[in-house]
Amino acid sequence: MLAVAVPLVLLSAGPAGALSEIKREELPAASDPAATEDGVDEQGVPVPDQVAPSQGMEPSVDPGTGEGEETSPVAPGSGYGMSPPEPEGPLPEVQYDVSKLPAEVQRMRQLIIDACRGGDIEKLRPLLGTGDSATQLSLGGIDGDPIDFLKGLAGDENGQEILAILEEVLEAGYVHLDVGEPSELYVWPYFFALPLDKLTPAQRVELFKIVTAGDYEEMQTYGSYIFYRVGITPEGRWVFFVAGE
Repeated sequence: MLAVAVPLVLLSAGPAGALSEIKREELPAASDPAATEDGVDEQGVPVPDQVAPSQGMEPSVDPGTGEGEETSPVAPGSGYGMSPPEPEGPLPEVQYDVSKLPAEVQRMRQLIIDACRGGDIEKLRPLLGTGDSATQLSLGGIDGDPIDFLKGLAGDENGQEILAILEEVLEAGYVHLDVGEPSELYVWPYFFALPLDKLTPAQRVELFKIVTAGDYEEMQTYGSYIFYRVGITPEGRWVFFVAGE
């Protein structure tokens, strides 16, 4: 079980010494991030084939042929990964059955989990993509190498702490958000899409697998889960792995 103390202000300097001291960053407004186009590089790990997208469009890739039809991209600054959901409105359905996920989403999720379990953070590199199709790792953007950035988030020099968190997040329940919209995403863990005061006692037990009770009390200031979350498009593109509010 991962027990992580979440500071209210996210920092970015100096190595962390424990899960409760994971480095974080001060965040800009949620409208700053730009979602990217589809594609995952192949660098020694079998991942969904990349198809060059038309300008302003994101291809829906057939896992068998590598071909697909064009669909709209994830809208910049939209999506539940960028900011907590509004407290009003119907709550999204919490799901646990990964067999209900599209094949490409299942595939990407499993590739990430396998890389985490292997203990070598370099195995994430081909899954992160590059350039315009790179996975967003920070709401404020990053400079330099993405693997070095991920290592810097952890309290150990090999980045295995962040691998443990990433795996734990993807083992939690998920939600399917913005269905049918350009910003459609599958997001883990589901806590991010539910107001904290709407969580059932059983759901709070699940939350405490990722954060501590102290973190939970701090998060109540915001009314929402602000720890790490993962977003994957229906086409299997890993859009983000970020934390913050």
